[in-house]
Amino acid sequence: MTSVHVGSVAIGNDLPFALLAGPCQLESLDHARMLAENIARITGDLNIPFVFKASYDKANRTSLTGKRGLGIEKGLEVLAQIREEFGCPVVTDVHDIPQVQRAAEVVDILQIPAFLCRQTDLLLAAGETGVAINVKKGQFLAPWDMVNVADKIASTGNTKIMLCERGTSFGYNTLVSDFRGLPTMAAMGYPVVFDATHSVQQPGGQGGSTGGQREFVPVLARAAVAVGTAALFMEVHEDPDNAPSDGPNMLRLDGLQDVLRTLKAYDRVTKDY
Repeated sequence: MTSVHVGSVAIGNDLPFALLAGPCQLESLDHARMLAENIARITGDLNIPFVFKASYDKANRTSLTGKRGLGIEKGLEVLAQIREEFGCPVVTDVHDIPQVQRAAEVVDILQIPAFLCRQTDLLLAAGETGVAINVKKGQFLAPWDMVNVADKIASTGNTKIMLCERGTSFGYNTLVSDFRGLPTMAAMGYPVVFDATHSVQQPGGQGGSTGGQREFVPVLARAAVAVGTAALFMEVHEDPDNAPSDGPNMLRLDGLQDVLRTLKAYDRVTKDY
C-alpha cells in the first residue's frame, strides 16, 4: 500500500491516522500560531501525526460579500512561519495555475478543492511541482470516478497523491457521506482522507453563506475511522460561531482533544483488525 511522506509525517491507509487540521481561512499570524500551538500540543499528547491546514484565499464563497482570507503573499508568509516554528508540515488550497508553483515553494501538500477536481490543467500543474497533493472528491462525482483524477496527476510522474472524501450532493443544500467510497478509493492504491467538517456542510444553507451541522462531525469521523482511513481533515476554531467562514461546520478547539482520543481508540481497533 502506497504511503505519502510529508516532513516527518507518513500518511497511509494501513498506518495510524494523521490529522490535517486548522482554521478554514487564515485570519492573522497570531491567530494561526495560537491554533497551531494548541493543536500541536493535543496531537503530541495523543501521538497523532499533525499537518497544519489553513487557506490563504477562500475563492468559492457563497456570496460576493463572503470574507476570503489574507491573500496568497501574506498567507504563504504565515504558513511558512507556522511550518518553521512548530516543525509541522502545512497544507493549503490552490485555485488556479499561477498559484501552484508559488504555493509549492512553501507548503508540503497542495490541496485541490472539490469544485476544481476535474480541472485537468490545474491537476497537471500541481503534479508537476512534485509536491504531495490532497485532491478532494467533487460533491458531484462517484468515488470510482476519482481514478481518472488520480491518473491525471500521476501522468506527471508524481504519485504523492491523497484522495479526499468530503460528502456528496443530496438534493438542495445537503451533503451525505457514502462510506463505501473510502475502500473504493483506497483500492486505487492511494491514501484516503476523510474531511469530517466539510461533510457536514449545508452549502448555501444560510442564503448568503454556507450552513452546517457541527454536532455530526464526531459522528462521521468515528464512522470513517471504523471503515478505515489514512487521515482525517478537520477545520478547527476557538470561536467558530464568529469565524469569517465555515463556522457552522468547524469543530470547537476546546472539544478537539476528547474527539481525537475517541477516534484514536476506534482507529487502533480498525487497523489491528
